[in-house]
Amino acid sequence: MIDWGSKIRGALALAICLLAANGPALAANDLPPAADLRAEAAQAALQGGPLVILYSRRDCKYCETVKRDYLKPLASHPRYRDSLLIRQINQDSEQPLVDFRGERTTHARFASSQKIKLVPVVAFFGPDGRRLAEPIVGARLPDFYPSYLETAIEQSIAAVKAK
Repeated sequence: MIDWGSKIRGALALAICLLAANGPALAANDLPPAADLRAEAAQAALQGGPLVILYSRRDCKYCETVKRDYLKPLASHPRYRDSLLIRQINQDSEQPLVDFRGERTTHARFASSQKIKLVPVVAFFGPDGRRLAEPIVGARLPDFYPSYLETAIEQSIAAVKAK
């Protein structure tokens, strides 16, 4: 007679091991997903900075580089950690989202409405949903990317403070 209980426990143990080995590595670089852009942009403005949105896809290796090498370190940088709010919108996700007007949508539909075709795109928004600086499209040259990012952030912070 087959002991189905032990077979099922064995299969579950294998699945858990595979998830433990691969799951965290796949999502380790993810930034917090955007949920309510109007509220998140208002919170960022109260902190004195922009809402920084990374438009990404699950299969985008350049997006992973931008998250890992630039945005995650930026979120903990002493100069910016208290003034920036960084969120991620996945172009290929049906995750629910509230847009800047308070209307319900999804990550994919919002990205499409913003005319996001190629990723990664890093965009900078004020509390009214207005773009505060030119978005950074693509991964660009690694030697210059920090400079592009810092320039856009400083421009965005100045625009928030001017309101």
